[in-house]
Amino acid sequence: MTFSTTDKYVFTRISPEEVSLLVCRFRVYSSEKTSKMSPSVYHLLGEGVLFLSRHKPLQTETKIRLTLEARSTHYSRSNSRNSDISSSGGMSKSDSMTSGSGGGFHRKSPELLIGLSYNGITGRLSVSVIKGSLLRSPSSFRPADCYVKLTLVSSTGQEIARSKTSTRKGQPNPIFKESFIFQVALFQLPDVSLIVSVYNKLHVKRKELIGWFSVGRNSSGDEEANHWADMKDAEGEQLCRWHILHNAPTTSSTSSATSANNATASSS
Repeated sequence: MTFSTTDKYVFTRISPEEVSLLVCRFRVYSSEKTSKMSPSVYHLLGEGVLFLSRHKPLQTETKIRLTLEARSTHYSRSNSRNSDISSSGGMSKSDSMTSGSGGGFHRKSPELLIGLSYNGITGRLSVSVIKGSLLRSPSSFRPADCYVKLTLVSSTGQEIARSKTSTRKGQPNPIFKESFIFQVALFQLPDVSLIVSVYNKLHVKRKELIGWFSVGRNSSGDEEANHWADMKDAEGEQLCRWHILHNAPTTSSTSSATSANNATASSS
């Protein structure tokens, strides 16, 4: 299938330092409508990811051929004005309709952009917390005073190490740009999980969980498992990807994801 378009999109408020950290995802949909009264059905035909760290934009126009991977999911809607199929500022936000592990779509879900890299010689697992999207208080839906907590656990759920970012106050799309190093021997890597939790800080001793996900042995979904697997094959290169935050242990049907969520909830 071939098609052409002359549409152009401009993304603003991106500093030169941020460009190499960003990823732009392209998705192609087909539209189907069985009758005038039925909602339109949009089939996801394929998607491709452009890592700007590998293709740094130039001042002049740059043409890049991007191969799309086939996908087999669909999304229906009854009002085209409420469509979430839109440009997402070169980032994989839920506003561009992120597919979850169940094959469906999550609309306007909180997400977090993180970078992962691993050096098998030094045993250094590097985690960069870069940016959040739509991080709001679950109770009031207001922009949260949020921070990110990283918990490294063993295959039995025992905590190995933890770290957390500083707090970003009242920002629904906060920029963190904080990096953390965990020491993990190469033979230990298949048996550890990294639980990423985002909290809204209410008071000095009170907080509420906005959402979480996990990568590693007990990944919380296919996208998280793929990020971890690709990191291991990247030979030390940092891979940055967006991940949807799970807000409750109700959507997962696997024991691995459930155990990861329980570890997140019980950690202080």
